[in-house]
Amino acid sequence: MQDFEKLGLFYLGRAVDDGQPVLYDSSDLVTHGVCIGMTGSGKTGLCVGLIEEALIDSIPVIAVDPKGDLGNLLLNFPQLRPEDFAPWTQQPAETAQRWRDGLAAWGQDGARIQRLRDAAEFRLYTPGSRSGRPVSIMRPFDAPSADEDEESRRERIHASVSALLGLLGIEADPLQSREHILLSTIVQNAWQAGRSLDLGGIISEIQKPPVTRVGVMDVDTFFPPKERSELAMRLNNLLASPSFAAWSEGEPLDIDRILYTESGRPRAAIFSIAHLGDAERMFFVSLLLSNVVGWMRRQSGSASLRALLFMDEIAGYFPPVANPPSKPPLLTLLKQARAFGLGVLLATQNPVDLDYKGLSNTGTWFIGRLQTERDKQRVMEGLEGASAGRAFDRAKMESVLAGLGSRKFLLHNVHEDEDVVFETRWTLSYLAGPLTRAQLKQLGGFAPTVPAPSTLPAPAASRPVVDSAIPQYFLAARGLARRVIYRPMLFGEADVQFVDAKRGVDSSHDIRAAVDVVDGPLAVEWERAQALQTAACDLESEPLDGAGFAPLPSAAANVKKYAAWSRDFAGWIYATQQLELFTSPSLKQTSRPGEDERAFRIRLLQVAREQRDAEKEKLRRAYASKLTTAEDGVRRAEHAVQREEAQSRDSMLSTALQIGGSLLGSFMGRRTSMVSAGVSAARGVGRSATQASDVRRAEQNLQVASARRDDLQFQFQADLAAVEARVDPSTEVFETTAVKPKKANISVRLLALAWAPHDAESGKPLWE
Repeated sequence: MQDFEKLGLFYLGRAVDDGQPVLYDSSDLVTHGVCIGMTGSGKTGLCVGLIEEALIDSIPVIAVDPKGDLGNLLLNFPQLRPEDFAPWTQQPAETAQRWRDGLAAWGQDGARIQRLRDAAEFRLYTPGSRSGRPVSIMRPFDAPSADEDEESRRERIHASVSALLGLLGIEADPLQSREHILLSTIVQNAWQAGRSLDLGGIISEIQKPPVTRVGVMDVDTFFPPKERSELAMRLNNLLASPSFAAWSEGEPLDIDRILYTESGRPRAAIFSIAHLGDAERMFFVSLLLSNVVGWMRRQSGSASLRALLFMDEIAGYFPPVANPPSKPPLLTLLKQARAFGLGVLLATQNPVDLDYKGLSNTGTWFIGRLQTERDKQRVMEGLEGASAGRAFDRAKMESVLAGLGSRKFLLHNVHEDEDVVFETRWTLSYLAGPLTRAQLKQLGGFAPTVPAPSTLPAPAASRPVVDSAIPQYFLAARGLARRVIYRPMLFGEADVQFVDAKRGVDSSHDIRAAVDVVDGPLAVEWERAQALQTAACDLESEPLDGAGFAPLPSAAANVKKYAAWSRDFAGWIYATQQLELFTSPSLKQTSRPGEDERAFRIRLLQVAREQRDAEKEKLRRAYASKLTTAEDGVRRAEHAVQREEAQSRDSMLSTALQIGGSLLGSFMGRRTSMVSAGVSAARGVGRSATQASDVRRAEQNLQVASARRDDLQFQFQADLAAVEARVDPSTEVFETTAVKPKKANISVRLLALAWAPHDAESGKPLWE
């Protein structure tokens, strides 16, 4: 294994001055980063490499790609065969060999590419297009969770409404625009009532606002009905446009589901928006960022990197003066995301068009070759503002930036004492350049599903009459259909307390279920019940206009049946419902009530990362004094060797001079002097022998001190490796425990006749 292959450290390249690997601490990216460089500087390669390192470390990534070249992250071929490269280049054999040689020159190979592929799932999204995976934005105004604070709600409303109006070509000031104020009021009113809104609901409520006043003015005075109808028509035309159909297909913009697979495996989610127009890009980016902010604020605090958000070509979305819909959520992320472990990495080739006051929140700067003197001066201003109190040598920095070549970058990290100039490593992914729509479709196309034929009975002419003593509700429709038919079901809701004192569990849960009511001896079979997420507040008292009704079974009209069905519902809960808890033996962690295996694995990934970082830091502190003492011992031993060698040389020189003097005296005939000099020379020889012995002892002491230091360093590295070699939570086999409720802890709150809406043509439920 190469020296750079360490968890929590990103291998970015090699230092230009000494050729040592540049290893970037992943936790430093929690304070965000910015990458700046002109076309041809190697900026894309650096950012792709950094994303690869994050994925290898099991950190999920969302990447926004305005140019269409981040899809290259899916071009990773562990076997490096020419046929792997054939669809992406006209010279597959030469390209495969060039990639193999390039990787080898940087200490990498196909095994590391396989490690990247094993660490994460790659998905390519193309909003508004079927080239890749489309993204459904039909519900851009879903009601926030109960734990989302008021500030977050206001920010989401502001960004989403601004983006939607921008898509209509309306540049709206949130404080002056009637359109912006009206739409914001409509969304806020719905959210306060716990309701979500789709675009169809927005159109309806523009025509018939749910409020009578806006501020102190009557709504019709503030925004006359005729002009509201024109706004509704513009939005309806957008919704009815064939080119907008792709926006209603695909996966919902659920950040948690985008970052992790169903099994809890990290994901690289690449949003390619090169095919969109400027207004559509701004709409989608603003919507995505506001959803990321909402997801971020639902996470627990962390000092370790939990996820990475990367945006390329950020200039138009983060300008220095203007305030497009994308800028407020970006500023929020730069100011607050570090507390939640979300790192933000921004890149651009246009440094003049960035808000450097906002970028003062970034702790890491990657600066590549710049095109103009104006670009250099703007970057210098930004670097100086982000120096975090460190001494900033402007002249030296200008000199360094002037000497940068292709793939050479200055790394300025506020967490390190010195800057470093490095050359970026060879990417594991094949950089084929911007991808065409056909290539995007080849990497991740989407096929819409064909609805099944309707199996519902023909609708009744009118709504069946039911005894007033029978509670009766209508499940809220969550989808759209040209014709709706209501089907009768039995709806039950109960409060269930799961208690296990031994495991410290005391958790209350709402259990909701619906079951068909049929004619026959077994009118209700709770064994066939379907558990629901529908809350009582989603039950409506009136049906949709123009809807039809399936026939009502006679048992459902019998009020006496409902008491027995209520007892059966409680019995079904007692027999079937349980609280499953998962335990991680390696991390000594237990899942929380209501936390499924996927969510538990995702949480454990962060727990493991935090524990790893904390233990590594603890090891560094524990070994720091020992290593310092050992290093001091080596230096003292080296100085002793140098001192003894100097003394030995002096003694040998003195002895040589004495012997020379003795010989000269003999030659001159002075016998007495000769005898005296000879005695002195003999003594000098003895001293020289003693000095030589001292040198040997000093050298032995140096060897002992060096061995002690080397052993300590080896032990330190072994302890670090042991920390990094812990069980991977994404693959660990959990132990499971089931906590069942007691009958006394089951309280049925509601048992009612519920009419469930279905699409009359396809039979598809509209309430799930």
